[in-house]
Amino acid sequence: MSELYHNRVLELAADIPHAGHLPDAEASVLKVSRVCGSTVQVDLTLDEAGTHIAAIAVDPKACALGQAATSILAEHAVGATIDEVIAARDALKEMLKAGGRPPEGRFWELRHLEPVADYPPRHTSTLLAFEAAVTAIEQALAARDAACEAAG
Repeated sequence: MSELYHNRVLELAADIPHAGHLPDAEASVLKVSRVCGSTVQVDLTLDEAGTHIAAIAVDPKACALGQAATSILAEHAVGATIDEVIAARDALKEMLKAGGRPPEGRFWELRHLEPVADYPPRHTSTLLAFEAAVTAIEQALAARDAACEAAG
């Protein structure tokens, strides 16, 4: 277990940027791990074009692994494209569940969570922040589409 909670994971877990809530969020998603009870809420807004994250706030109540992943998301999400966030979520899931390579690009520090792959009960809490972010992106885009349709 000590390899899971090495110094960088603990540093990330202890220093989570953009903690709190966005009062004007386009979407707010709470994800819960049924395995351990960890939760992560992600609030976000997209840029005008709907292609990049303009603002993010996170509220993790999770283990150090979930908090570390949340920290990495929050540190690098603003300015990220929607595709980058989805690709990071998919690569993290592949790394944990199928021995895939760690995510690259702006979310490269997720590599520090690679030892979690050997502990399946920890997968869900480690994925919470990115799962919440992708769901929030989907909700924000759906709300924009609905508003456009309503405007005619």
